[in-house]
Amino acid sequence: MKNAEPTMRIVVAEDEDLIRNNLVKKIESFDSGLQVVYAAQDGKSALQYIRDNSADLIVTDIRMPVMDGLELIKSLHSHYPHVRKIITTGYADFEYARQAVRYEASEYLLKPIKSGELQKAISRVQAAIENEKTKIKKNVEGIRPQGTVSSEDIVERVRIYLRENFTGDISLEEISRQFNFAPSYLSKIFIKHTGEPPSKYLISLRINEAKYLLANHPGLSVKEVAERVGYPDQFYFSRLFKQVTGCTPKEYQK
Repeated sequence: MKNAEPTMRIVVAEDEDLIRNNLVKKIESFDSGLQVVYAAQDGKSALQYIRDNSADLIVTDIRMPVMDGLELIKSLHSHYPHVRKIITTGYADFEYARQAVRYEASEYLLKPIKSGELQKAISRVQAAIENEKTKIKKNVEGIRPQGTVSSEDIVERVRIYLRENFTGDISLEEISRQFNFAPSYLSKIFIKHTGEPPSKYLISLRINEAKYLLANHPGLSVKEVAERVGYPDQFYFSRLFKQVTGCTPKEYQK
């Protein structure tokens, strides 16, 4: 484990132990600033780690148990768009590549993965992140003549916006458009000042409202409660509710 502050926090998701361990060793040998903060055996645990801690890059296999790589990058694309994605696979399948592009995967590498190819792929991701940071800096500097806007101010405005709009169809991209900042910038400063990503704060708002509705409006069905707090899919809502509270909406309602 490295003590210095990493320039890139990386999550590796690979179900084969030998390949996963080799990936971790290779990545951390490329650059002292690269740190594999978590090595997962499946997409679900990788997603859970990113949900709780965030990361800059995911290096993930396509075929894994529990949650495969495509489902993982689809979820990251929707909820954590600032996380860059490198896909690894043993299958030269055009459909995989097409879907990877759809969910904005930065790179698509075929196994067996050569160290040189992996290093170049990560270097390109690093360059893209640095380029985005430069754009963000210019964006921030551009608004300062009109009045100093601190990152704390931006985070508080985002929190207010989420509290006022959490029942609607909202995403990090939508929030970013509202405030005219890159999703990665908003996500990072939100985590810095609150300890959690905007998506987790949004979930807290929705689940707390759902708990209130379930406790005070017993006539509402689970589907109606889900829709009122911004989840059109009641089954997804029920899974999320149990994950957060430890019980199902029905159990909480009793």
